[in-house]
Amino acid sequence: MSEEMMQRIIAYWAKRADSYSKLNVEELGWGMNEKWLETMEACFPDKPKDEIRILDIGTGPGFFSILLAMAGYRPDAADCTEEMLEEAKKNAGAYREKISFHLMNADHLGFADETFDVVVNRNLTWNLQNPCVCYQEWMRVLKPGGKLLVFDANWYHYLYDEKAKEAYDRDREAAAKEAIIDFNIGDNYEVMEEIALDLPMSKKMRPMWDKDRLLGLGYSSVEICDDIWKTVWTSAEKTNYASTPMFRIAATK
Repeated sequence: MSEEMMQRIIAYWAKRADSYSKLNVEELGWGMNEKWLETMEACFPDKPKDEIRILDIGTGPGFFSILLAMAGYRPDAADCTEEMLEEAKKNAGAYREKISFHLMNADHLGFADETFDVVVNRNLTWNLQNPCVCYQEWMRVLKPGGKLLVFDANWYHYLYDEKAKEAYDRDREAAAKEAIIDFNIGDNYEVMEEIALDLPMSKKMRPMWDKDRLLGLGYSSVEICDDIWKTVWTSAEKTNYASTPMFRIAATK
């Protein structure tokens, strides 16, 4: 991984930690928590909650880890940005003691082999410099039969595809027409576009690209759900992100 690019990514998310954290806190009150939890738990092993080891990699302000802690799990939450981890700890409130927080890079985890039953992340993989290295590292820390759950979208594909850019612009128009908040407009968003131009996942057609790479790395099976967004997104998200629907990847070690 390029150290220069890594520092660019960390600097961006460190600066955006406060605003992103506020959005995550608001999201906890949007009424979709049970849907998100049900979607994850559908892929969990059939054993008591206190026996299921879960790693939330790229936790950001802690959305997944907080939901899991509220449901009775004791997740490990890892992020490469100190500022994000501080926001996650604050947001966890009374559930903070149920979450173990770790400052770690996604491609080099300080955990032993075969530690976790589940590795989960959301809106992380598009942001990776070396996704295959990360997918292999996540497989390393999974137990045999463990699950990798990836929730993501082709967020910045519009930077490379004219039709995708036209659809992205229509999303902005739709958000304005419906007079709802536009999640793609804000401070330093242009900085992330500049970074995304240099990230490999912006150019890929996902999730099929991921499926091929995951199988090639040795995951035993990979299941794709292209319409998970219908279950876990609010109406405002569906309007904002119509051109970039969220998918779920469930890969088994």
